[in-house]
Amino acid sequence: MDIKFAHFSPKKSHRQWLLAAVIALLALILWQTAHWSRQIALENLQRQNQHQLKLFVANLQGQLEKYEFLPELLSTNSLLLNFLQYPNDVNSINALNRYLETINKVANASDTYLMNAEGWTIAASNWLSERPFIGRNFSYRPYFQEAMKGHLGRYFALGSTSNKRGYYFAYPVRDQEKILGAVVMKVELLGFEESWSSLNEQFAVTDPDGVIFISTNEAWRYKSLYPLDDTVIERIHDSRRYWNTEIGTLAITPKDHISGQAQVVNMGDPRHSDHLMLVQEMPEAGWRVHTFASLEVVNSQVLKSLLFATILYIAVVLLVLFLYQRIRRIKERERFELRAKRVLERRVRERTADLTAANTRLLQEIEEHRRTDETLRQTQDELIQAAKMAALGQMSSGINHELNQPLAAIRSYADNARALLTRDRQEEASWNLQQIAELTERMAKISSQLKVFSRKTSGQIVSVSLQAVIENALKIVGPQLKDTVTGLRRVLPEEEIYVMSDMVQLEQVLVNLITNAVHAVEPQAERWIQISVSTKRGKAIIEILDNGPGIAKENLGRIFDPFFTTKSEERGLGLGLSISYRIVEMMHGSLTAANREQGGAVFTLQLDLASVAQLRSGQELAK
Repeated sequence: MDIKFAHFSPKKSHRQWLLAAVIALLALILWQTAHWSRQIALENLQRQNQHQLKLFVANLQGQLEKYEFLPELLSTNSLLLNFLQYPNDVNSINALNRYLETINKVANASDTYLMNAEGWTIAASNWLSERPFIGRNFSYRPYFQEAMKGHLGRYFALGSTSNKRGYYFAYPVRDQEKILGAVVMKVELLGFEESWSSLNEQFAVTDPDGVIFISTNEAWRYKSLYPLDDTVIERIHDSRRYWNTEIGTLAITPKDHISGQAQVVNMGDPRHSDHLMLVQEMPEAGWRVHTFASLEVVNSQVLKSLLFATILYIAVVLLVLFLYQRIRRIKERERFELRAKRVLERRVRERTADLTAANTRLLQEIEEHRRTDETLRQTQDELIQAAKMAALGQMSSGINHELNQPLAAIRSYADNARALLTRDRQEEASWNLQQIAELTERMAKISSQLKVFSRKTSGQIVSVSLQAVIENALKIVGPQLKDTVTGLRRVLPEEEIYVMSDMVQLEQVLVNLITNAVHAVEPQAERWIQISVSTKRGKAIIEILDNGPGIAKENLGRIFDPFFTTKSEERGLGLGLSISYRIVEMMHGSLTAANREQGGAVFTLQLDLASVAQLRSGQELAK
């Protein structure tokens, strides 16, 4: 019996109202996010630019204060006072001009000059230039007028002679209470602008009329921040502050007032129109310093905040929809769960029966594979042992020779001892018996070495001394080397090298490789074999070289194949290299064959070096 469930489905009108509410809420959140993020970004930008503005003003004040006291100091010099009192003294004027020139160079000023009470320049530091100030009247300059009133005169203007911008300091020269003239020092501020031009913010300094005369933006110079009245423009022209320069307007439009010193203004550029303008007064000079920072950073921050808020809002909406859909799916799943459970129970019973039968068959196959693997391993061990015994059989002639020589010597020493005893020459008989004992000990060593080589391996991979294994292998093939008159070269390191291997199986591999090398050099007039050992990157590298004819190129790829051999039948069945290759593989090493450029073949055996912990473990097993 199928059970049907009724589920809630909102009407179309309800869905439309819900969508409208979601969109309205999104709009409200975005508006509030934009407002908050803009305020925070503006505050951060204001703090940053307030710091830059203070540095700019401090730097500008430092530049001016460096020269402020110099005119007053110069006014106390007797040369200036004497010349103002006696202006027709030729010797005094030359000395004064040189003095002003020296002071100007030392102070690194633009110009330094002396004016009389009528405003005529009577001595100047540029007296030797093409257009000296001497003989020019600057009485119209406000700095001169302030100095003649007894105050320190300050003024920024374009030079009427040099047409260069400069800041003027003027101080009265007195004879007691009477003002005879004024000493003036002009300072250029070009280097100041260049040092601040690399910043992202734009700086501007305006005079009391609002005209920009210092700016990091060259295009802003001699422009007012706001439109000027005709009377102001006329007064600027009358003062000859900027001579015939046309006073333009930046047309700045205020937008948002943030604080007394900060506001957002529009500069008229549609792409980068809005800027944050900060203002700071310089009351001593009568200037106002402005800094303008583009609101691109603020707009970017607002955009990022809006994007983040949108993503977050969408994520929340999607989460709500996901939870709603999840609840619906849970109800649907509960509806089908009972029916699915019944179907599943029936299928589980059927599948359980199939799996039980399959499991029984699998256990039988596993047991067959285990028996097969055990038989294969036993066969492989027997084959390795058979190959070992075959190698001993091939070396039997040399071994017999090694045993027959001591036996013949023993027979001779025994006969001598018996004859010496009958003659009562006991000391000489004792020496013969001692030689017999040494020869029997030598035969016992050969026999024990053959016994060790012929025994079955334990199959354990432990740390063993590579030099000891090589020495044991050479003892076994020694008679064969002597019988074939084959020289042996050893290139072994002085320090002991330990590798991870089975000692008995590694001896068998070396015996096989050395025996093959002996067979390979038989046709040569001069025969030699070289065994060299080295280490590299955690590996021990054993190379067995010979001066034989080498390996044919077509046989290099097949040399380790079972039953592949180029020897006669009495020399073997072609299993030695194949078994050696498998043994090295079981010891996690590698065995390769190649031809040497100088002639002959080289077999390279690589094995893992034993670590300190493995070495200690191997020593404990040896105990």
